[in-house]
Amino acid sequence: MTNSFLDDPQSLLIELCRQDFTAFLRKAWPWVSGGDLLDWNWHFDAMAHKLEQIADGELQRSIINIPPRNGKSKTISVIWVAFMLGLDPTKNFVCVSYSSELSNKFARDCRSIIESQWYRQLFPGTILSKARSAAYDFETTRGGGRLATSIGGTLTGRGGDIIILDDVIKPSDAHSETVRTNVNEWFSSTLSSRLDNKKTGSMICVMQRLHEHDLCGMLLEQGGWDCLSIPSIAIEDESIMLARGGVYHRREGELLHAAREPIEVLDDLKRSMGSYAFEAQYQQQPMPSDGNLYKAAWLLTSGSDALDKGQIVQSWDTAIKTGSMNDYSVCITARIWRNEVHILHVWRGRVEFPDLLKKAKSLAQEFGARTLLVEDKASGQQLIQSLRADNTPGVPNPIAIKPEGDKFTRAAGVSSMVEAGQLFLPQDGHWLTAFKKELLAFPSSKHDDQVDALSQLLEWSRKHSHRHSRRLSTPILVRCDDFEFPDDDLRDGGLFYPFS
Repeated sequence: MTNSFLDDPQSLLIELCRQDFTAFLRKAWPWVSGGDLLDWNWHFDAMAHKLEQIADGELQRSIINIPPRNGKSKTISVIWVAFMLGLDPTKNFVCVSYSSELSNKFARDCRSIIESQWYRQLFPGTILSKARSAAYDFETTRGGGRLATSIGGTLTGRGGDIIILDDVIKPSDAHSETVRTNVNEWFSSTLSSRLDNKKTGSMICVMQRLHEHDLCGMLLEQGGWDCLSIPSIAIEDESIMLARGGVYHRREGELLHAAREPIEVLDDLKRSMGSYAFEAQYQQQPMPSDGNLYKAAWLLTSGSDALDKGQIVQSWDTAIKTGSMNDYSVCITARIWRNEVHILHVWRGRVEFPDLLKKAKSLAQEFGARTLLVEDKASGQQLIQSLRADNTPGVPNPIAIKPEGDKFTRAAGVSSMVEAGQLFLPQDGHWLTAFKKELLAFPSSKHDDQVDALSQLLEWSRKHSHRHSRRLSTPILVRCDDFEFPDDDLRDGGLFYPFS
């Protein structure tokens, strides 16, 4: 440190803001926050470290997952872009958000920093051009600039050195498969090719997690992306790199920023928004280990004595298309005994209709199915018609099931049966891991075909059980040799029982 800086603290502050982003961040924060000073916390240094790596060319693909209202958008999409344009006014940025309103707000805030007197004092060489000065699309006199757009926006002929994706999905749209697919496909087909230099250009995806297959989920699945994931409540002990070579050692259970969001506030948020939304947005875990709508503790294991009682029921949920991004066709085979549903087998695959029909027949014959439930829509209608017309030995006529309500409503409607201990799984099976994963992740899972087939099975079981309960409220004692039982599964030592 030179004597001139010691004699002139103002010059020292200016030089710090030019060279160190964290100093610039503290200076710029009140400018875009109504005059409020930045309430500093270590996670700003963690973000700054990733931004340092991007600026130095050490990192080209970075995901930053931080809970809402913790300053990630102002830090990255607004203040860091202004800082980088100060260092190099030839840089071009493309900044994307879920709506034009949000992306334009970030753009106006960024431009207001660049137009401020204190910024001009820091970076006199960065001047906005009058030729291109719209809030959403401004340019410096050196050819750099910032373009703001939204998902689905036009980018014809435009590109950038650094692309920032900031909150590309609105939380209320997170469970819409259509919205998620549109975002992911727009990124893959349009945005991913917009780097001016594919070798040196960088992309940053900054957002809270919303769903197992949101954009972050897709990028992590593809690989090649670095990820800084900071939950509100630490899930495990970890060491997090900070700016200027620092390290923060975070302990399991430690809050992200207790001064702003103490545990009482987080508990209230969890109660008000629900555990599965909280786990995604605040814990960055769209599939928590204990489950979302369905809990891991609810999944019981069948005993060996349950394998020879009850009737075999198969529940089908069929898919229309067979592409790798589409849902599967699913058949769940279960043995229903009284009010218990014991899952024996789950088949799922992507097949054309002729093979789907063959599979339905073979599975029915293999397990000796007494009842076939088929969702009465799309390819399911064709399957119902074909099976009824076929009359293959050992294959019962299918029961057409008209779905009522959306998938979540149907799954929630039977979740009480699972919680009450009426669903049983086998101890092993090659399909068991994928089945549990989808069930526990729902409604944040990438696919929901197994959940839909299970909802259909459980709802039918409940109605069938209630119907028999009304018909036979108490056991009827009969002689086994004098009575022709309608179903072998109803015989139990001479007693004729209802299902429940």
